[in-house]
Amino acid sequence: MGLHFRTATDVFVKTLPFVALRIGIGLLLGAFATVYFGSVGWLGYTLLESGSISELIALGGVVLAVAIFIAAWRMFSRYVLYAVKAAHIAVIAHVVDTGEVPSNQIRFGKDRVAERVVETTVLFGVDQLVKAIVKQLTNAVVSLGSLVAVVPTLRTFVRVVARALGLAANYVDEAIVAYMFTSDEQNPWKAAKDGVVLYGKNWKPVLGSTMLIVIGMYATAFVLLTALAPIASVLADLSPAFEVVGWVVVAGTVLTIYSGVLKPWVKTVVITTFLVESRDDTPDSETADWIAGKSESFRELAGKAESEEPVTADDAHAQAADPRTVS
Repeated sequence: MGLHFRTATDVFVKTLPFVALRIGIGLLLGAFATVYFGSVGWLGYTLLESGSISELIALGGVVLAVAIFIAAWRMFSRYVLYAVKAAHIAVIAHVVDTGEVPSNQIRFGKDRVAERVVETTVLFGVDQLVKAIVKQLTNAVVSLGSLVAVVPTLRTFVRVVARALGLAANYVDEAIVAYMFTSDEQNPWKAAKDGVVLYGKNWKPVLGSTMLIVIGMYATAFVLLTALAPIASVLADLSPAFEVVGWVVVAGTVLTIYSGVLKPWVKTVVITTFLVESRDDTPDSETADWIAGKSESFRELAGKAESEEPVTADDAHAQAADPRTVS
C-alpha cells in the first residue's frame, strides 16, 4: 500500500501560501463570528435589562440571528470557501503532475478553476455528486465487511473500521477533483466519471492510507488538546471568567491547527496518493460497470458524461440540494 508521505509533504510545503491563505480566512471568520454573536448577545442583554423587550422576543431574536448567520455561512462557503479550496486542489494537482510550482500559485489556482468551468458552483455540483458516489462505494465495502461480523468482537471491529472509512471517504472526492484538473477532458462530467473509475481501480491504497492518516490526525488533535488543557487549568485559579477565556484559547488553537494545517496536509497526501497510484492506469468498462452496480449516483454521472450534457449552474445547485450528496 503506497502512502507517499514524503512526496505529499514536499508538495504540502510547496503550497504553503494557500495553507496560509486558508488559515487567514479561518481566523477572520472566527473573529467575525465572535464579534457578531457578541454584539447580538450584548444587544439582547441590554434590551432585556432595560425592559424594552420580553424574554420571548429576545429568544426569537437569537433564533433569527443564528438563522441569518447559517444562511450567510452557506452562501460564503458555496461561493468563496469552495473557490479557495478548488484553487488549492488545482495547484496541488499541478505540482504532483508536473513537479513544477507556479510562481504565483494563488493566481494560478484561480485561473485553473476559471478555465475548467464557467462558475465555481458548477464544479461544486460535480464535486458533490462525486462525494455521493464515494460514499456509496464505501458503504458497499462496509456492507461486505458486516457479512463476516458474526461474533461481537469482530462486529465491534467492523463498526470502528466503518467509521474510519466514512471519515476517510470525505477526502477522496477532492482527489478526484484533482484528477479533473490534470485531465485533458473538457467535459467535466466525463472527467469526473474517469476519475471515479480510476478510484475504483485503486481504492484499496487510496482509502486504506487515507483511513490511517485520518486516525492519526484525530489522535494528534487529541494530543494537542490534552497538552494545551493545563493552560485553562492555570487560568481557572484566577477566576471563572479567565478559565472560560483559557478554554476558548485552547479550543481555538487546536481548531486552527486542525483545520488550517492537519486537514490540508491530509488532503495533500490523499491527492498525491491517488494521482501517483493511478498515473499508469486508464479507465475501463469493467470497473465502470462494477461501480454502476454499486452506485446510483455513478449511473447518473455516467449518463451525463455519455450524453455530453453541458454543465450549468442549475445542475450545481440541484446536486448541492440533493440529500444523497450530504456527507
